[in-house]
Amino acid sequence: MLPHRSISSLYPLALAEGEGIGTAYEYYAKRLILAPWLASLRPPGRLLIAGLPEKYGSSLDFFLLAQDLAVTEVVVIEDRPWALEKCRQSLAAAQAIGELTRIRPQYVIVTEMGLTVELTGEFDMCLGSEVLQRLDAIGRRRYVSSFANLAPSLALFVPNGDNSSHRAVSGLSGLSLTELRALIEPEGASATCGYVDMPPFPPGLTRSPAQRERAANRKLEGLAMWALGYYARVETYFPLRWRRLHSHIAYAFVYRPVTTHQQAEGG
Repeated sequence: MLPHRSISSLYPLALAEGEGIGTAYEYYAKRLILAPWLASLRPPGRLLIAGLPEKYGSSLDFFLLAQDLAVTEVVVIEDRPWALEKCRQSLAAAQAIGELTRIRPQYVIVTEMGLTVELTGEFDMCLGSEVLQRLDAIGRRRYVSSFANLAPSLALFVPNGDNSSHRAVSGLSGLSLTELRALIEPEGASATCGYVDMPPFPPGLTRSPAQRERAANRKLEGLAMWALGYYARVETYFPLRWRRLHSHIAYAFVYRPVTTHQQAEGG
């Protein structure tokens, strides 16, 4: 079971990545929907982070999940060396302030996202955020198929293609929930799709580093984060049409039960 984390407690991770309140809110909202799904699964021993975000942050929330779940091995793959280096620096910055101190990930450069020749063994869980949208149609299919077969549990988050603010503000392309569902439905016996991350501001909204640092030390900002935490908890009660147009992220959780034969092969 995931321990409770507030938006203000996630804010230092966002700062370590060079991001701000929007990223902290995203991490909080994602944890809310991940928690019940994770509670229904066996605790993962080996976790794969299948690519890093195209633009915003370095998925330190996934490292926090790994620490909270006492994952024994974390592997991060990426086809952009600079993104892996950014991730190393973000993790180092977080650890310098006492966060994520139990995380020692392995970093692997791959020739192409979705090709797993550089990986050895199988994984218990695979996570990916803000990766699929930068691949072409063939690459997306290969990515989902490869990682759904490499791990029985797969959680994917992509920019919501039905939110026009991504194109106008964040500069990211995206996938609609219909497109995401079409990618994952052939891959899992159990799949859940939906929308998440719908703060009262558009995706890609930025503040200066000085403004972000000041926000970490202001009581008023702390109160705003507290209020945003309650707001995040009622996201799912908004009408579906509103969430389709205003959520920042579409997500898919895929679970493929491990067969008795596979368990025997795995020992």
